[in-house]
Amino acid sequence: MKINIFLFTAILLVSLSAFTSLDEWKIIGERTVNFSSDRDVIRVGGNDWFEKLKIKVVDAPIHIADFDVYFENGEKFSVNIRENIERGGESRVIDIPGHERRIDRIEFRYRTIGKLRNGKANVIVLGRR
Repeated sequence: MKINIFLFTAILLVSLSAFTSLDEWKIIGERTVNFSSDRDVIRVGGNDWFEKLKIKVVDAPIHIADFDVYFENGEKFSVNIRENIERGGESRVIDIPGHERRIDRIEFRYRTIGKLRNGKANVIVLGRR
């Protein structure tokens, strides 16, 4: 009897954790960027499907002009961000057209803001199903 209760509890916990994980943000790529105007590429690995994206900036503020999302099927989705993202801040949530899709890479254009020179910012792309 105790084994059945334990087994039921274990199955229930695994089921609930799988259900709630679909709504969580997952790091799908990151890049450390220099303090200048530039363009960078983040390769996205794995077989995950995403419906929403957002960008988080760590260590230093930057201005993200825009980025292009390239899907595994060769299609491209261009997003005009044009946002100053402060240190520790995030962009708005970007809905990917066509519901859940696999992403191959993200190319983004940025420039630094603020008084810091020769510093670096860490740009993290988060995805959600």
